[in-house]
Amino acid sequence: MPKLLPLISSHPGGRSALTCRYRCGDACFHETPNTSDNAYVGDVIAGALSRRSLMRASAVVTVAAATGVAAVGQARPAAAASDKPGQSGKAGKPARGLRFSPVAPNTKDAVVVPEGHDQNLVIRWGDPILRGAPAFDPDNQSAKAQAGQFGYNNDYMAVLDVPNEDDRQLLVVNHEYTDEVLMFAGYDADNPTREQAEIGWAAHGLSVVVAAEERKVGKLTAVPRHRLNRRITGTTPFEVTGPAAGSKLLRTSADPSGKRILGTLNNCGGGITPWGTVLSGEENFNQYFANADQAPDATAKKRLKRYGFEDGASERKWERYDDRFDVAQEPNEPNRFGWVIEVDPFDPDSTPRKLTALGRFKHEAAEPRLTTDGRPVLYMGDDEKFDYFYKFVSSKRMMKGGSRTAREHNRTLLDEGTLYVAKFTGDSPAKEIDGSGKLPDDGEFDGSGEWIPLASGDTSHVDGMTAEEVYVFTRIAADKVGATKMDRPEDVEPSPRTGRVYVALTNNTDRGTDGKAPVDEANPRTGNKHGQILELTERRNNPGSTRFNWRLFLVCGDPEAPDTYFGGFPKDQVSPISCPDNLTFDAFGNLWISTDGNELGNHDGLFGVATAGGRRGEVRQFLTVPNGAETCGPIVQDRRVLVAVQHPGELDGASVEKPASTWPEGPGALVRPSVVSVWRRDGGDIGA
Repeated sequence: MPKLLPLISSHPGGRSALTCRYRCGDACFHETPNTSDNAYVGDVIAGALSRRSLMRASAVVTVAAATGVAAVGQARPAAAASDKPGQSGKAGKPARGLRFSPVAPNTKDAVVVPEGHDQNLVIRWGDPILRGAPAFDPDNQSAKAQAGQFGYNNDYMAVLDVPNEDDRQLLVVNHEYTDEVLMFAGYDADNPTREQAEIGWAAHGLSVVVAAEERKVGKLTAVPRHRLNRRITGTTPFEVTGPAAGSKLLRTSADPSGKRILGTLNNCGGGITPWGTVLSGEENFNQYFANADQAPDATAKKRLKRYGFEDGASERKWERYDDRFDVAQEPNEPNRFGWVIEVDPFDPDSTPRKLTALGRFKHEAAEPRLTTDGRPVLYMGDDEKFDYFYKFVSSKRMMKGGSRTAREHNRTLLDEGTLYVAKFTGDSPAKEIDGSGKLPDDGEFDGSGEWIPLASGDTSHVDGMTAEEVYVFTRIAADKVGATKMDRPEDVEPSPRTGRVYVALTNNTDRGTDGKAPVDEANPRTGNKHGQILELTERRNNPGSTRFNWRLFLVCGDPEAPDTYFGGFPKDQVSPISCPDNLTFDAFGNLWISTDGNELGNHDGLFGVATAGGRRGEVRQFLTVPNGAETCGPIVQDRRVLVAVQHPGELDGASVEKPASTWPEGPGALVRPSVVSVWRRDGGDIGA
């Protein structure tokens, strides 16, 4: 068995240098793109809404309940949740849905699950899913083969029922990025081959794949060559829709119309729309482009810098084989990435779309709700230190049903509406937010906030910017209106029971350091290594509102540390959790959290936490992932938990020849990102 490399790294958020290199282009080691001077507002403005009155607002109709879309694992109807915090020293059973033996923190090179549970591999990188695709052969990879095989580094997952096929489910899985050094034997990072570049293009994007379930045991197995199976890659044609479609800012020599884009890259979080399509966010797209210093003018260079584009060659050197990755050759091509895309998983022949009305930034999520009058709303995080939290409110109501008229109408809903950015206000004096994590005198980090409009259709709400500029350079627009700088807003999940919106703020080691933005009540710790979960309630629980209240639900880290908080639950009774990333809900209203970059010296994992009642804030760890891996895309069904095990073996010094993990197939086999299904051995419901 190969000698494993050190598990603890000095890189921000507990990541290895290899992760920083391939996932985000070493973003944390470059100048922070957001250099705006948006001030901290400490005291609640006069006449602000009562936080507690908002937090006790009545439950709203969920997206699934309102529309009838068959999204697997939706929550059961329930009464409104209580705000009552956990009681100190209170005995009794865990919350329903969390009644399993918590997995202890560990560094095992395996997916470790609770006692009494089993698991299986649903699908692995390279498994064939399209007709004609060959079996995976690590020594004979090709771009043609990869385009018909399951992609690399699985991240977000959506699961839907397959019409008229019992015991079948449809998985839509994002493929965020590629680790060439872990994919190709003898890989020369300075001189990648054309074939390796083209394999990389094909390994990005999304996979749509049907899986067969065995209801008695919870096992889920991919079905190769099903009629609905599909690959979307870095070269798949996309239609551009919304108010920036055709903009001169999106036009290139290959696409003078600005309405047709090849490919999608760095797909991270996503969501399922009420009308049954799947959304996916393009995140760290900047790293794929070279020669930002050769942009045509100072304005273009400033815009590229705000999005983290770097000078010189790119990491993967794709610009050697396609001019569109060379800013000097195609200065507008970078503007064609950083969007939310929409895919119809039930029509393999449909053209996926890039939705410009939702703005362009490093999209981590696109999670929907409906307003009280039936208009879709999307919540979106921009995953970078000191960047912002957004939402989009459609101007049109959704049509129910599956008629052709309804389908054609609903595919326009995300093209017309208003794009907003969030401004948070604390309700404690600034002097009480001292960076230590000590709770203010009122006992919670909390406050109110407002949604600041950026653009509505062809109308800009930002001085000095056209609407097209707002959509294409959304970060700059948000800078101008004074949005609140956050600690890496990643996944966002509205509760199907209460309508409250939960935001994972993963970490920000630069918070409060010299020359960087100071702490504020929503981001209260200097050098924030462990992150927090923010809980937001819209006014009258209507997502169309422009006012909200908020509080920090979890302040993550070592439960023995004074700067942690778990919804008021006794800290000696929770699993330690660090660096929250992806979020989902179970049928009982519990929030499930996957982590990325655990700074407590243990492997990343999946955690469930009660959000209401006397056990609110009780965190229980359900599983851990192997060496170097991240837990992604969790889905919690009644009898099954699905996770995407991303970048296993991604540790410093690792390569094909010197693997840092032997998962999933054991010594001698290539390390392969995979999707895993976990179920109770006795066939019972998870955590019940």
